[in-house]
Amino acid sequence: MEASTTKFLFLATHCLALLGPFYFNWSAFWLAVALYFVTCASITLSFHRNLAHRSFKLPRWLEYSFAYCGVLSLQGSPIEWPDALEFKNVGDLKKQWYYRFLHYTYPCHSVALGILLYAGGGLPFLVWGMGVRTVFLLQITFSINSICHIWGKQVWNTGDLSRNNWLLGLLALGEGWHNNHHAFEYSARQGLEWWEIDTTWYIIRFLEAIGLATDVKLPTEAHKKRKALCKNRTME
Repeated sequence: MEASTTKFLFLATHCLALLGPFYFNWSAFWLAVALYFVTCASITLSFHRNLAHRSFKLPRWLEYSFAYCGVLSLQGSPIEWPDALEFKNVGDLKKQWYYRFLHYTYPCHSVALGILLYAGGGLPFLVWGMGVRTVFLLQITFSINSICHIWGKQVWNTGDLSRNNWLLGLLALGEGWHNNHHAFEYSARQGLEWWEIDTTWYIIRFLEAIGLATDVKLPTEAHKKRKALCKNRTME
């Protein structure tokens, strides 16, 4: 897919988002919330923890299903995520016809979703389900690599500026525990304490409990001791 097409869709979704106050209704709002949860969870669970870091394994049909929902976030294809992060397993994705198909067609699926939303609920569904939802998710995703390197708490000695930010931990379904992630990139769980809410991990844990998620990787106590700071620091 040409870069010009992607740029046009980014511009179009931002323009739609600006119309949000003028086309608000509760049905459209709750639709946007539901789509936000589905697409955000697919980015965090599929693109990031499953495909980029190989934190766990899924049956192929379920892996592909989560990846498809992830492309509806307009954040690139599954191949681009591990490729951008310079992960060696990107070669495995490029060998699979399904991921090559999504790589070259991913904006088309968001266009198709927009058409379905408009057909189902007119401009309110389109504005909130595509515009507001997509732009909000983009901002939350970008904030992980900006806000989570400025504000929050460092628990682990990672040698960088990564921070745990509780608010982004909630909004990004667990990705805001960024210092935890930098310390244990292979971990399927990023909210390592019971009070660190990690919705993505709860989904993975459920899939593991019913036998769909396997080879789930978690840090050992020995790994935690090696990474632990002598004294926790909080950035004001």
